[in-house]
Amino acid sequence: MKYQYILDRLPYKSSFRFVDEISFLDPDKVIGHYTLRADAFFYADHFPGNPVTPGAIVTEIMAQIGVVVLGIFLLDDSTESVFPLLTSADVSFLKMVLPGQKVTVISEKVYFRFSKLKCKIVMQDEGGEPIARGVFAGMIIKNRIS
Repeated sequence: MKYQYILDRLPYKSSFRFVDEISFLDPDKVIGHYTLRADAFFYADHFPGNPVTPGAIVTEIMAQIGVVVLGIFLLDDSTESVFPLLTSADVSFLKMVLPGQKVTVISEKVYFRFSKLKCKIVMQDEGGEPIARGVFAGMIIKNRIS
């Protein structure tokens, strides 16, 4: 996979990693994809018999692809690990996300300076219809690998 080195640097374990694939990446934009697993831990209780993806998870998917993936790419130093901190997110939810659904996240950089990245992010369904959109900002803190 072309961007496997970025996926390998994501600081999340499998149950909380919400990036399956990166299809486009440059210094100003990232496009990534994730398919919601029907057996994900959060569906058991949200809502029993009628599972819907929690807004916090939708926000996390957008942040991981739109801020963390782009931030790792912009830091461009494979000798360092990263610790991402989401500092703000202003999200509008337009549609529900259901178990098994594949989503695409498109993030465009607003600015990156002093380790702070701000992006305009939209999540779309497979038909290209918007699910959620927002402006996210985060700090990408580098940690030297010993």
